[in-house]
Amino acid sequence: MGGNLGPRLLALSACGWMAGVALQLQQAEVAPPWQSAWLAGAALVAIAAAWRWRERWASALVCALACAALGHASTDWRAARQLARALPAVLEGQDIVVTGVIAELPRVSAIGTRFVLDTETARLQDTEIDLPRRVSLGWYRGADDDATLGGPAEALRAGQRWRMTVRLRAPHGTLNPHGFDLELWLFEQNIGANGSVRARPEAPLKLKENAGHPIERLRQSVRDAINARVADPAAAGVLAALAIGDQAAIDREGWDLFRITGVAHLMSISGLHVTMFAWLAGALVGRLWRMHPRLPLQCPAPAAARLGGLAAAAGYALLAGWGVPAQRTVWMIGMVVLLRSAGLRWPLHAVLLAAALAVVLADPWAMLQPGFWLSFVAVALLVAAEPVVRGRSDANASPALRHRFAASLKQGLRTQAIATVGLAPLTLVFFQQIALVGFLANLVAIPLVTLLVTPLALLGIFVPPLWLLDAWIVHALSAGLKLLASWPLAAWSAAVAPPWAVVCGLLAGALAVLPLPWRLRALALPLLMPLLMPPVARPGYGQFELVAADIGQGTAVLVRTASHLLVFDTGPQYSAESDAGSRVLLPLLRARGEKRIDLLMLSHRDSDHVGGAAALLASVPVAAMSSSLEDSHPLRAKADARGVPVRRCDAGQSWDWDGVHFAVLHPLASDHALGLKANAVSCVVRVQGQAGSALLTGDIEAAQEAALLQREGAALRSDVLQVPHHGSRTSSTAAFIDAVQPQVALVQAAYRSRFGHPAPDVVARYAERGVAVVRSDRCGAWEWRGDQAVGAVRAVCAREQRRRYWHHRALPA
Repeated sequence: MGGNLGPRLLALSACGWMAGVALQLQQAEVAPPWQSAWLAGAALVAIAAAWRWRERWASALVCALACAALGHASTDWRAARQLARALPAVLEGQDIVVTGVIAELPRVSAIGTRFVLDTETARLQDTEIDLPRRVSLGWYRGADDDATLGGPAEALRAGQRWRMTVRLRAPHGTLNPHGFDLELWLFEQNIGANGSVRARPEAPLKLKENAGHPIERLRQSVRDAINARVADPAAAGVLAALAIGDQAAIDREGWDLFRITGVAHLMSISGLHVTMFAWLAGALVGRLWRMHPRLPLQCPAPAAARLGGLAAAAGYALLAGWGVPAQRTVWMIGMVVLLRSAGLRWPLHAVLLAAALAVVLADPWAMLQPGFWLSFVAVALLVAAEPVVRGRSDANASPALRHRFAASLKQGLRTQAIATVGLAPLTLVFFQQIALVGFLANLVAIPLVTLLVTPLALLGIFVPPLWLLDAWIVHALSAGLKLLASWPLAAWSAAVAPPWAVVCGLLAGALAVLPLPWRLRALALPLLMPLLMPPVARPGYGQFELVAADIGQGTAVLVRTASHLLVFDTGPQYSAESDAGSRVLLPLLRARGEKRIDLLMLSHRDSDHVGGAAALLASVPVAAMSSSLEDSHPLRAKADARGVPVRRCDAGQSWDWDGVHFAVLHPLASDHALGLKANAVSCVVRVQGQAGSALLTGDIEAAQEAALLQREGAALRSDVLQVPHHGSRTSSTAAFIDAVQPQVALVQAAYRSRFGHPAPDVVARYAERGVAVVRSDRCGAWEWRGDQAVGAVRAVCAREQRRRYWHHRALPA
């Protein structure tokens, strides 16, 4: 092979490698080692044979296919090695004494501290054992069964070595349609177990202050200094995010504001930030290099400037946590430096492809991150949209400064327009939301954050008083963004689109920004419409759809008819900063194209049933709320403040939506005045369609089941039963199960629930009657169409539908 095929061969091979990796990432299981070895061996033989062929394009195609096989096999091998280091099931729930070093910035919240520990030694009783290299731990207040922990007696810091007793479990997270995949994130971070710190049998003991991880210790020092200097937590969080990449320092309200206004990309270390820092550092190194009498003789100043800029970019990216956008920029700068040093000039698209390949070689699972595609596609669009320049500019244009400023302003507006329009379809695909005020917000935010906020955040490391000025700028910027966010239609949300609509939308984004004739660009709008307003399948008349969300320990069920939506309970509040409403239900509703909630029913006051209600009331139009909450409950006040009518759920209430009948069976109106515990007044609702039925029971217990049997009898018969009280031993009596006669018993409970839900004897009770038990910790979200048999295709578990090799594997029941 030769001629002009060399660069093309490299491009084809890079595309082949990434295609092979992308295919591997869709696997439900990792291939056995012998299969990966055979595939890699065959690929190497094919490359060696193709190199001798005279048919250049045939050889290039074979090389591309062989590289795809190598990318697939190498990722399989890496995945298999990582899965082999996972926590053995026999060690789950055991008290293990671990010695290790805190490897990352600890995350401090109102309930305790979370941190990643690099394990060094581990002991189970008197036996040394092997643990995964990295484990994620929580040191919570009051979370220990043996002794109350007040949290760490002193602030945990990166680089400290501790000996502590921990209780671990395999990585496990909630799994919902189109939701965040926590298990993928843990897998990519090489975290092999989650757990918590315990007080016994050995109390935690700090062994050494500075035992390792110098970069993380530096990041810790900078974050502590910012928090000590800047009183406003919101501004301090933004400065920490921009200086050291600590995105967790920005609270949920801040991220909501930045996402709605379309500037969230600026609040993490982006390629723009790294490039700016590299350019400034390179310019400084070049100037200082030229001033030295002998150094330019040993190495030309331009070469020194390029190397200095690359070193500065790499250092800043490491300080910022080495995220995908920062990696992409460092690899691109590195490729430019390498090519210039070798006297080569590759086109920018080839440099971009080489940088993408470098990221994938370092981290194959980065291809599953939205940031990977948004980052590279943004640069690719800017390159592709650059118009062809013909002729030469007028060198005598006057005045030069005014013209240069006007040209820079025009180029900046053009770049922003290309990024906003070109990336809008991809943003809709990944997040089902775009900021309609994003163009205006970014016109102000990009220069402000890039030229002022970020440089001042970095300079503040050396001159801390600059952080006070920077915090004032951040505060002013946030005030302006809040004004934009208050505009009607500040953001547009759309349901998840079918594949054909996604293809049309992405094509529309490309057509809109490429330098093409306007008659072709005009096709962008009609092509984009299916992505902006995708078709959403709804049940027919007399039919309903039931979705039991995976929210951990708690209850949250959606019941959708042809034109109405009932949300029954809203899951738990995970912490002061996070709840099932904002983390699970809002993304799920947005992905399903739900614009409003017709009835929000909160079965009772327990936090694992109402923890996400405040987030829904604040973010989604709610037509009415029904509950057994007392009049003084804060959620009733929140509903009143938003004009949401509130009523008690009382037995005897009923209504019909689109041919589907809803009936409240419990509690009696008189029960509210008896001072019963919350579980005893749980709302119970039966849903009856033309071809299926479901019974939603909240947390009722044996006494309430008996009362329902006495009042309703055979009328309780339902195809699907939401198992009372998450499968507690206090519920699911034999008589109640016999009366309901469900085909499926649905249990919403956390993985390795600390309450023991569902109880083994309760599960056995259902199994004895031939009832299929569906558990959210093993199934993920469960979706069922009420017009189908429960065992039909439309009754699916998210873990079966989205199965990938990094997902948790449940042991047989």
